[in-house]
Amino acid sequence: MSRFQCSPLCLTVAAIIAFTHTCAQLTPDFYEHVCPDALPTIRGVVEQAIQQEPRMGASLLRLHFHDCFVNGCDGSNLLDDTPTFTGEKTAGPNLNSLRGFDVVDQIKSELNSVCHGNVVSCADIVAVAARDSVNIFGGPAYQVLLGRRDATTASFNDANNDIPPPSSNLQALLSNFQNHGLNLQDLVVLSGGHTIGVARCGIYLPRITNDTNIDSDFRASLQKGCPNAEAQNNNTNPLDSTTTLFDTVYFKDLLQFKGLLHSDQELFKNDGSETDGLVTLYSNNPEAFWADFGASMIKMGNLKPLTGQNGQIRQNCRRVN
Repeated sequence: MSRFQCSPLCLTVAAIIAFTHTCAQLTPDFYEHVCPDALPTIRGVVEQAIQQEPRMGASLLRLHFHDCFVNGCDGSNLLDDTPTFTGEKTAGPNLNSLRGFDVVDQIKSELNSVCHGNVVSCADIVAVAARDSVNIFGGPAYQVLLGRRDATTASFNDANNDIPPPSSNLQALLSNFQNHGLNLQDLVVLSGGHTIGVARCGIYLPRITNDTNIDSDFRASLQKGCPNAEAQNNNTNPLDSTTTLFDTVYFKDLLQFKGLLHSDQELFKNDGSETDGLVTLYSNNPEAFWADFGASMIKMGNLKPLTGQNGQIRQNCRRVN
């Protein structure tokens, strides 16, 4: 089978997520013949990185989000600035925040060795590393569709404008997701990725200072480590209490108005809305959360991929060939 033909599995995934036009380009077995050791190699490096620093799993997942939300999943946020080029790493949502670049470098180096050449794109590395991070923490082992190529450009301005900030209200969040071809269910279930990871004091300070829909004891506990704008903004707090488990505690916290970020709590207001219903569903049904998360991650991962002769496969993920 040509790696650009649709397998029955590909058709099944596409039907689930109503994204059939991508199926002709991305397939789950893209590297089966050109480098059968590609996916196990990525998995091995990710496992080692998480063992050394558990927080890295959330960082690799976030790296994929921030890549896909800026002109599609093309590895553009991996590019370093140069004297003649400004990439996305210094944009507001990414500066001193986006992490995992060294892990991607290590994966790329090992792949170039085991594959006997430069055949695995940086964009695919990021997509697979995100899935592996989720799975290592107990989440779904959804099947990533592969065959992306890497961008030769990046957009500082789009990185500033297209990644939803944690101060967003529900309408702004939904509008942003819809602009990316994602819907309300995708918004809720993908926000569940916050079941792993932490946030800095400066990010959640507005929530514990200004919001009224927050549990009072929860607010008081957070204020001890993040008392005011002059506090050490490098102090962090878990996005939920089980940051190394891909579980439903994130949603359970929202039901108790213990969402760490303003944008998190916007998903549950106890007003009978559709988002309320989804948060309640996922809080009580981990199987539904895992299944829907996997489907939405596949959908997000297929946003405007570069395929065929478009883009390139970078030898070094930090710069164009």
